Amino acid sequence: MTVLAWLSVAVFLGAYALIASEKIHRVAAALGGAGIMLAIHATDAGAAFFSETSGVDWNVVFLLLGMMVIVGVLKQTGVFEYLAIWAAKRARGRPYRLMVLLVVITASASALLDNVTTVLLIAPVTFLVCERLALPVVPFLIAEAMASNIGGAATLVGDPPNIIIASRGGLSFNDFLLHMAPMVVWLMVVFVGLCWLLFRKAFVYDPARAEEIMALDEREAIADRRLLWQSLAVLALVMAAFVAHPVLHYEPSVVAILGAGVLVAATEVTTEQAIAEVEWPTLVFFMGLFVMVGALVQTGVIGQVSRLAVEATSGQLGLTTMVLLWASAGLSAIVDNIPYVATMSPIVADLVQANGGNGAGQVLWWALAFGADLGGNATAVGAAANVVVIGIAARNGHPISFWQFTKYGLIVTVVTVALVTPYLWLRYLA
Repeated sequence: MTVLAWLSVAVFLGAYALIASEKIHRVAAALGGAGIMLAIHATDAGAAFFSETSGVDWNVVFLLLGMMVIVGVLKQTGVFEYLAIWAAKRARGRPYRLMVLLVVITASASALLDNVTTVLLIAPVTFLVCERLALPVVPFLIAEAMASNIGGAATLVGDPPNIIIASRGGLSFNDFLLHMAPMVVWLMVVFVGLCWLLFRKAFVYDPARAEEIMALDEREAIADRRLLWQSLAVLALVMAAFVAHPVLHYEPSVVAILGAGVLVAATEVTTEQAIAEVEWPTLVFFMGLFVMVGALVQTGVIGQVSRLAVEATSGQLGLTTMVLLWASAGLSAIVDNIPYVATMSPIVADLVQANGGNGAGQVLWWALAFGADLGGNATAVGAAANVVVIGIAARNGHPISFWQFTKYGLIVTVVTVALVTPYLWLRYLA
């Protein structure tokens, strides 16, 4: 690699170390790293702000912005209080049952929407129900972020890397349902068990508070029924457009911004109220992170690492599949899985053609998808959903540290990727 490539690696590792150590705020670390990358010419304004492969992913930024506005309007209707009471009553106040209910809802919704949108919708419910039952909210939020990444792996629209893979590999919505969804169901069954092992100290049952919850009428929580129906109508249209992406060809970011605009314009909600719930620090953090990772793309670092991993397999399909799966999981834990998949997909496309095209070689696409989607659970910055959850938690007075998330995420990632390994081998390679 060139001197500039090594410098960009040093800057990225330095910024990452600051984010992990929390010596300074993660936004300051990301922006500082992005500024240095621009200053040393590891990237430039054109690549950082306008390139699809090495710049800020504005689709992610505006998807988040639009959904944050919609969630902010929904919050004023009292619907999240309604859902919190409903969920607590269905779980009969039992903490573990409640977590199972919330993670299953999160994973299911993430398969139909996308994981970021889902955590934006489920987080407010989680805060309210945990407050009602006097439960620590952080374990529930961490579990939901991980469930969103696992559930999002099931479909083409569930996780942004899947959209990139589908486009490059010529794969359909049904291809993902056939090849990814069955394993995702089993991963969720295992994850539900892991939740008990990882978070069991948080499952403290309070009979008095459970009785109080059972006595509540969730319908009384609705504060503005007209605004609720208006918001739900817009949200339903947004969800339908997400699911119909393969037909409509509207990017999720466009759908989210249109939905937010229509909702604000058609209701009596003021602009100030609509943007009150926007997590601006989270959006800025993403921008800084995208610029830093884009610099690694521009200087050839990510491509070089990926090629070395592929060359080490000596052209053997089985070995290539396993290396691709585990290398993708490892790299997606360090850098955001969206730019990683964007960089790796052209290499995988060549490998697929060299190994029988979308016949025998198609397993490589599923290895990339599983590795990138599940590897995002390993660290606090591995997936967009993780960053959003951490930002929401900090804003509500329940900060989640980098290592607090990562110590659970590493376990979940290793277990889930280990389960996918025999699945890919037995179904496609044996």
